Amino acid sequence: MKKSFFRFCSVAVLCILLLSPAAASQGAKNGLVLWATVVLPTLLPFMICSNVIVALDAIHILTFPFRGFLRNVLKLSDSGSYILVSGLLCGYPMGARNCGDFLDGERITKAEARYLLSICNHPSPMFLLGYAASELPGAVPVWLLMVSVYLPVFILAGLSRKVYGIQAVSPSLPYAREAQLTFDESLMDSCEVMVKIGGYIMLFSILVFYITGLPLHNPAGKAALLGFVEITTGIRAISGAIPSMAGGMWIAAATAFGGLSGIFQTKSVIKNAGLSIRHYVAWKAVHSLLSAAIFILLAYCRRLLWAA
Repeated sequence: MKKSFFRFCSVAVLCILLLSPAAASQGAKNGLVLWATVVLPTLLPFMICSNVIVALDAIHILTFPFRGFLRNVLKLSDSGSYILVSGLLCGYPMGARNCGDFLDGERITKAEARYLLSICNHPSPMFLLGYAASELPGAVPVWLLMVSVYLPVFILAGLSRKVYGIQAVSPSLPYAREAQLTFDESLMDSCEVMVKIGGYIMLFSILVFYITGLPLHNPAGKAALLGFVEITTGIRAISGAIPSMAGGMWIAAATAFGGLSGIFQTKSVIKNAGLSIRHYVAWKAVHSLLSAAIFILLAYCRRLLWAA
């Protein structure tokens, strides 16, 4: 039944593309421009550098300043700490990619990998401070967006540890020398992943272009739908359709969720490790709800302070 549904969908999508080739071409062009001008230059250097750090077994140098907090509070091993830090610094889908690679290379346990997948995949601070900040409604301060997106990580960590039975720090497993990549192999591996990401961005940009052209009479609903599909276009649409703090709340929720495009990108980098994309989607949905709730709470407290 499931396979038949996807077969029907694939044929339906092909028919839609054939019926409106100009729209498909423009959507694909938008996606490739986004990938080439935003995603590629911000993510690829970090991805190559991350591979080199892992190959040189130098992850402890990067995680040393945060080691005490990450071990004692979040119960992460040294390898797990690196996955979380790289995911926070580099953005989607770097955390999930390292999580899958480390599990596949037997550097972390399956339980820790499941735990990490719930908390390691986020938009980077560069994305929030650069693109998202420039699109925020004027009444929304940047710090409110960042706190709303990153603070739920600690709540998710507590929930996830209970779900997956993480009570103590998992042992750091040795890294086999034969599993290490040369610089050229690291470069090619990173480029292969970036091509996959570019393909998904292109496909979902076509979908975004079709949604944008739909004759919907509810601009706010259309903007929220775009944010659910792809966050870059969605943030801009939400900012234009939903004013003031309400727009900021929807942007925080969409950014924390990562969009369908982000989910498919994540699926492409974890599929060989045996991690559940369904669990990941469930955790991102919880993260999105928590971000919206925290945004509303902080915005209300801020308004009370201004009124006092």
